[in-house]
Amino acid sequence: MAGEPLWWLIYSLLRCDYAGAPKFAIVATMVNDAIDLNGIRRVLVTKLRHHGDVLLTSPVFQVLKNHAPHLEIDALVYADTAPMLTLHPAISEIFTIDRNWKKLGGIAQIQHEWQLFNALKARRYDLIVHLTEHPRGGWLKKLLDIRYGVAADLGSRQRWGWNSFTHQYPRVIGNKRHTVEIHLDALRRIGVQPLPEERRLVLEPSDAAREKIRALMITHRLTTKGFIHLHPTSRWLFKTWPEEKVAELIRQLAQAGHRVVVTSAPEERELDMVRQIRAAAGDAAIDLSGQLSLKELAALTAQSKLFVGLDSAPMHIAAAVQTPVVVLFGPSGEIDWGPWMVPHRIVTSSHPCRPCGQDGCGGSKISECLTTLPVSQVLAAIETLLTQ
Repeated sequence: MAGEPLWWLIYSLLRCDYAGAPKFAIVATMVNDAIDLNGIRRVLVTKLRHHGDVLLTSPVFQVLKNHAPHLEIDALVYADTAPMLTLHPAISEIFTIDRNWKKLGGIAQIQHEWQLFNALKARRYDLIVHLTEHPRGGWLKKLLDIRYGVAADLGSRQRWGWNSFTHQYPRVIGNKRHTVEIHLDALRRIGVQPLPEERRLVLEPSDAAREKIRALMITHRLTTKGFIHLHPTSRWLFKTWPEEKVAELIRQLAQAGHRVVVTSAPEERELDMVRQIRAAAGDAAIDLSGQLSLKELAALTAQSKLFVGLDSAPMHIAAAVQTPVVVLFGPSGEIDWGPWMVPHRIVTSSHPCRPCGQDGCGGSKISECLTTLPVSQVLAAIETLLTQ
């Protein structure tokens, strides 16, 4: 390849597929203080946020495992979000923090925290990848005496223990890059360059979840890729579309010959929203609201031909199982939170103030950039994607 420009040599090496060839090794040399993954054994990846946020970290584990198959990679997340990562093929162990510990009283909380600390200490980590601004990351890096640590550069907002991180990556301000890419910046900072095909979300439904969905599909006479999955609710009211418009969407889909399955979380507020939708839509949809676990929700979405919903964890689940997505975005930004690496259509309004990141206009929990979206616009997006 004499005479080829340097950029072509680098590109060719990155794209090579020789058996067993470390096709990413050359990228590591581009960072002066890159970490030699061959010299470490165990990694702890922390993400103490909500369900969707945790699922969006799933490529981090896969990329690390791809680049260093010998690594044991653990996760630390909140207990309720653990199903987003369980059965992930690149994860060795998942450690959890129960948000309810603080309700048990000071002594009980300290006992749980001490047990967790000892369990983490016993793993003898060589690297911690901290993917939030939560202060616990700095504490763990320092108290567990972990050799390497990577986290976002918080500037003047750095907390106790933060200066112990050996590597810090720049924080992205504004809605300019997808959250998955920002997570992967932690790996880029230590010399690991993800290839495009490595960046997909990873979510594995359990065998029990798949079996339950198979039984439900038989009961309701549903066929694989023969129905639309609609998840119209969210824990955040300011992200929701009016019940009457959801009901009208269901009626029009049914009239067009589509079978629709509606789901929601088991929280009473979301169940009440589905009840109002059903009252207006009649029997035009199959109601499974509040009946499915997160793994079962993933198994159901994987069987559907299309997912329709909001900026919420179920939308990210649909992307993870590679079901095409139609999603309504209001105050939150589709650039940083949109469907990742899956066929999709995003429905938004032309409000110049969006995405504002506020909990409704004037803090009202009602977002006009969502409530004004017409049913016809959502239907058009669905039809376009189904005929793609």
